[in-house]
Amino acid sequence: MSVLPTRLRTLRDYIRWAVSRFQAEEIYFGHGADNAWDEARMLVLGALHLPYEMTDAYLDCRLEDHERDLLGSLIERRVVDRVPTAYLLGEAWFCGLPFKVDERVLVPRSPIAELISQRFAPWLPAEPARILDLCTGSGCIGIACAYAFPEAEVVLGDLSFDALEVANCNIEKHGLEDRVYTVQGDGFDGLPGQRFDLIVSNPPYVDAEDFADMPDEYHHEPALGLACGDDGLDLVRRMLAEAADHLTEQGILVVEVGNSQVHVQALYPEVDFTWLEFEHGGHGVFLLAAKQCREHQALFRSRLS
Repeated sequence: MSVLPTRLRTLRDYIRWAVSRFQAEEIYFGHGADNAWDEARMLVLGALHLPYEMTDAYLDCRLEDHERDLLGSLIERRVVDRVPTAYLLGEAWFCGLPFKVDERVLVPRSPIAELISQRFAPWLPAEPARILDLCTGSGCIGIACAYAFPEAEVVLGDLSFDALEVANCNIEKHGLEDRVYTVQGDGFDGLPGQRFDLIVSNPPYVDAEDFADMPDEYHHEPALGLACGDDGLDLVRRMLAEAADHLTEQGILVVEVGNSQVHVQALYPEVDFTWLEFEHGGHGVFLLAAKQCREHQALFRSRLS
C-alpha cells in the first residue's frame, strides 16, 4: 500500500485525491457512477456516513486521523484491487432506496429502475396483485416494486442461497416482511403452480465472449449472476419456455438481456418482442404479454437446446 499523503486534511482533499488516483490508474466505472468525480464523492462521503447531496460548504471540514486512515485504505482497495465502491461501502442505491450489498450479489444497476419509477406504464393493464422478481440477487428490483405497488405481494426468487440471505436482510431493512418473501429454486422450479401479474427479471445473460472481456471490477461479482452459456441465454430460454405457465391472463413478462439482445433476436426472429427504451440510459430489456408467451410457448420449448 502506498504511503498516505500527509497534506490531505479535508473531505475536499480526499475527493480530489481519489479523482486523481482513479483517473491515473484508469479504473472502470460501471457500478453506480460513470465518472471519477461521482465515484470519488460516493466513496468518500459514503465511507464517513455523510449524505451524498451534502452542501459543498462541509467539504472543507477537517478529518480525524482514523477517518483519514479509513479513506486511504478504501481508495487504495478501489484502485489496486479494483473492488467496486458499493462493496467497499456495503451499500448501493436503486430506485432512490438503499440496499445492503456484498460480493454474494451483483451491484444494483439495472435500467429496470426506470420502469419501476413509472409503475410499468403503459404496459400493466391493472394494479398487480402478485409480482415475481426472478433471479433477484439483492432483492432490489422486487423490493422497489413493493414500494411502487404497496398492495402487492412480492416474491423474490433465486438459485443462490447466499444471494437470498442478502435479499432477506434487505426485506427486513425495508420493513416489508408482511408481503415480500424469498423462494429458492432454479428458475421457476421453486414456484410450481404459482401465477403472477408481473414477472420481472434481471437474470445472468452475459455471453462467453463478453464475460472473458469484462473489466476486473466485474470479477468481484458472483459469476453465477453474470455468465450463462456461450450466448448468455441458457436461463432466458427456460424462462421463455415456462413463463406462460406462471403469468395470469393479463400478466406481463419483463426481462433484461443487455448485449445479448442480438442473440435473442437471432434465436427468435418470429417473436415480436417489445424492446423498451430508456430516457436515462440502458438497453436490452424486452417485454412480452402473457398472450404472446402462450402463443409462442411451443416455439420457445422447441429451442431450449
